[in-house]
Amino acid sequence: MQKKDCFFVGKIVKKYSFKGELLVKLDTDDPEQFLEMESVFVEQHKNLIPFFIEKLSLHKSTLLRVKFEEVENEADADALLGTELFLPLSLLPKLSGNKFYYHEIIGFKVTDENFGALGTVAGVNDSTAQHLFEIEYQGKEILIPVNDEIIKKVDRETNTLYLKTPEGLIDLYL
Repeated sequence: MQKKDCFFVGKIVKKYSFKGELLVKLDTDDPEQFLEMESVFVEQHKNLIPFFIEKLSLHKSTLLRVKFEEVENEADADALLGTELFLPLSLLPKLSGNKFYYHEIIGFKVTDENFGALGTVAGVNDSTAQHLFEIEYQGKEILIPVNDEIIKKVDRETNTLYLKTPEGLIDLYL
């Protein structure tokens, strides 16, 4: 399994017990959706290694308490601290309406209510406080905030994102 075929689940942040249990900080608003996992990929040395889950539960509602098979003691658990967990993209719940996963809209055409055709989504920058659509337009990059007020429609049939950007925003880039 390659990382490009997976989505980020969370990161192992600390040990829970001397029996190899670990706490995972999940990257989700809905931690309950991960309570049925049987296995997960752990990134070690730039490789995704499958780990099978013996038991798991929610811990203080935001952390996932995990006991992996073959992780029996503190030393085994120490080796996993700070590692990231991944699952195959096929396990992501389907979204509808104007909700979308960032990877899903790469390549979508973008149409602005006032400006018209804007190009295509080249990526989403989520490393800033305000996540930004990176739109490729005639050799230039246009950055538009990912915001419910701006996103008018996500059309999965035509792979088009319909936006209504604030007046003057697009002009800043052209």
